[in-house]
Amino acid sequence: MDQKIFNDTFLKACRGEAHDHVPVWYMRQAGRSQPEYRKIKEKYSLFEITHQPELCAYVTKLPVDQYNNDAAILYKDIMTPLPAIGVDVEIKSGIGPVIDNPIRTKADVERLGTINPEEDVPYVLDTIKLLREQLTVPLISFGGAPFTLASYMIEGGPSKNYNNTKAFMYAEPEAWHLLMDKLGEMTITYVKSQIAAGAQAIQIFDSWVGALNVADYRTFVKPVMNRIFAELKQENVPLIMFGVGASHLANEWNDLPLDVVGLDWRLSVQEARELGIKKTVQGNLDPAILLAPWNVIEERAKAILDQGMKNPNFIFNLGHGVFPEVSPDTLKRLTAFVHDYSMNNK
Repeated sequence: MDQKIFNDTFLKACRGEAHDHVPVWYMRQAGRSQPEYRKIKEKYSLFEITHQPELCAYVTKLPVDQYNNDAAILYKDIMTPLPAIGVDVEIKSGIGPVIDNPIRTKADVERLGTINPEEDVPYVLDTIKLLREQLTVPLISFGGAPFTLASYMIEGGPSKNYNNTKAFMYAEPEAWHLLMDKLGEMTITYVKSQIAAGAQAIQIFDSWVGALNVADYRTFVKPVMNRIFAELKQENVPLIMFGVGASHLANEWNDLPLDVVGLDWRLSVQEARELGIKKTVQGNLDPAILLAPWNVIEERAKAILDQGMKNPNFIFNLGHGVFPEVSPDTLKRLTAFVHDYSMNNK
């Protein structure tokens, strides 16, 4: 690849280095609202797309080509590695991940196996290698955090309140910590293989950890997160943390050996800075605003940029993923606005 045309703005922002404009990428930018993707989904499921490297690379690259984003994020699901360790998971349309053999006892945890990425998920690694040849922006890959993976494994699917997960955590602390250790080990092995294949940044999604208070997070989750990030730190790629409804944990994340604190829309960039977060922050337009008229979108994006641009360590993103109802034209226009506004208002 001709390095001269490689756009490394996103990587520079992750490290707090000087760059020309605020970089932009969107969670769930690959697929969701794109008509080309919807056509593919008529024929193939998510798992089927991810098992075909050429097709998966196409879906991953599409938003970069269409929106002029500063990073690509690999199209896959946080559940992708779970079958390798013995978890029967199916992504059901309109529901999400469904698991037929939920965790109920310590014996269930002990039965979980380990992952060998080269044998168990070679298609993920092949897609990364392919994308590194095709992309002129950095490729972000990701893993699910142990709490969020455990919540699906214990609840058997999505949950509103995570009662079974928390009950297991409180009632079976020994089994819980064993589960965190096993999922932590799987995450480290899985993510390291993605970096070795060519991923240039990693985001860890702890989507549902906001269900815990700070004290429980410190006791039941933070030790494994510390271990995951400490291990991955040795790989020398930017590490990003993100969760939904977890603003109360932002300072806990700031303590971890990671590079970028992802914010959802509930905590402003300014508030995060006032909390003492000096790391790069990423976020955090409410994705629902993308369904509003353009003048509202521009006004809200400008307010976030004005706060974020006070430091060089800022990445523009949404506060959660793109909705299927969002027009691709809106995302393209928003990317152009962020680029233009940040270049002209340094």
